[in-house]
Amino acid sequence: MSAPTRARTGADADTATERSGPTRIKGNALAFWLFFTPFLVGLCIFTILPLLWGGTLSLFEARGTVLPTKFVGLDNFTNFLVDTAFLQSLRTFIIFALFIVPVTMASSLGLAVLVNGLPRFQTFYRSVFFLPTACSYVVACVVWRLSLFNGLESGVVNTLLGMVGVDSIASWLSSSPYWWIVLVSVRLWLQVGFYMLLFLAGLQAIPTQMYEAAAVDGLNPGGFRMFRMITLPQLRTTSAAVLLLQLIAAFQAFDEFYNLTGNNPETRPPLVYLYNIALGPQQDFGTGSAGALVLTAIMVIAGLLQTYLMGFGSNDDNPRRGPFRFLRAKTRRPASAGGQETQR
Repeated sequence: MSAPTRARTGADADTATERSGPTRIKGNALAFWLFFTPFLVGLCIFTILPLLWGGTLSLFEARGTVLPTKFVGLDNFTNFLVDTAFLQSLRTFIIFALFIVPVTMASSLGLAVLVNGLPRFQTFYRSVFFLPTACSYVVACVVWRLSLFNGLESGVVNTLLGMVGVDSIASWLSSSPYWWIVLVSVRLWLQVGFYMLLFLAGLQAIPTQMYEAAAVDGLNPGGFRMFRMITLPQLRTTSAAVLLLQLIAAFQAFDEFYNLTGNNPETRPPLVYLYNIALGPQQDFGTGSAGALVLTAIMVIAGLLQTYLMGFGSNDDNPRRGPFRFLRAKTRRPASAGGQETQR
């Protein structure tokens, strides 16, 4: 190859390298900071600074003021962890989560399967089930309290019970276990449509070839074995995300408890208890901040525990990782050099 040819080849290579490299639009830095600065300022003012200030107040005594007055170290945390009222609020949360999480999971997954199997009007049913999500929790609680479960014989639910020959409930919100029916039903009505859309997106992402191959192997296309062996393993990631979102939402439950049952110790979740400590008659911002940090730590531990139980991590393809490995889809590895096919 002659020298001019080699020079021309080198120039072409340099040109191709320059073309394949990253391109930079002139003036985009100003546009980036113009759009990003308001978000950054809002994040610092309304999220980062309150977190830092709350962590500072948790180490001090601050009653009736948001300014620290006396350093108490970890006393706020120790007092909070041995507080029987806080432990009772955690018990209330556990009972509420045991009701709302499985019911919402089953309801949203069932609705998603039904809507996904419809040949027509899927958009209509998606909109109908998602519409309650746009409703305010406070408005829904008022409707539930004054119209549906008001305890009067003329109430909607008591009227329906009377039509089937069941006596009306004297008071839905002051006697156990009837208040759980009210609390779970309003939360279920408000959030089941959102999680249905998540499951519906997961269902529509499953390749149809998997169902066709399973049908060739002898599985009934609309049977329970097809759902258990194909659909449910393919929804493992979506199910884990929905479960985590529901646990966080259960931890953050406030509106329905505060507006329906008030400050009842038997139906008071952690957030209502913290609200009464920090913004109630005591106005103990130090103990309230410590309780908020403790509740955040519990939420983080619960999320990490769920991540371990569902088997997520860097070695996600390991079938022996996580107690719930049965949710993994059974896939076949490529044939080995000896011609034998391995299955995991």
